[in-house]
Amino acid sequence: MSIFEAYESGKHESKVSHFAAIVKLAMIDGPLNPDEKVVLKRLATKLDVSEEEIKPILKNPGKYPLMPPYSLEERIERLQDLCKIIYADHDVDEAERKLIFKYAIGLGFSSERAKTEIEKCMRMFDGDMEYQN
Repeated sequence: MSIFEAYESGKHESKVSHFAAIVKLAMIDGPLNPDEKVVLKRLATKLDVSEEEIKPILKNPGKYPLMPPYSLEERIERLQDLCKIIYADHDVDEAERKLIFKYAIGLGFSSERAKTEIEKCMRMFDGDMEYQN
């Protein structure tokens, strides 16, 4: 296996683990609803996660460890993906808030930075676009 192939394989593994985190967050408040399924399908396509990979993830999303990307831009993008799924059902409950904070820490944000980035994401999904300052 070449260095490029190993890099690409690791990059795909990271995307699969990220998708599993999204699924786990979607399922924390019960079975997937139709809106969550739509968002999951879009995110699977965005992350190049195949149908064959999706099935085992849906059965056991906790089996996949979180693999944070190196760049800040990618970590913020992943946090935004996580926000997309908690806003899919238009209701963010306490369990979702706790888990997204845990994932933000797992993505490499400090506790304070995690709170700030989550607030930015939530304002974005609430329609307040001034967060971009």
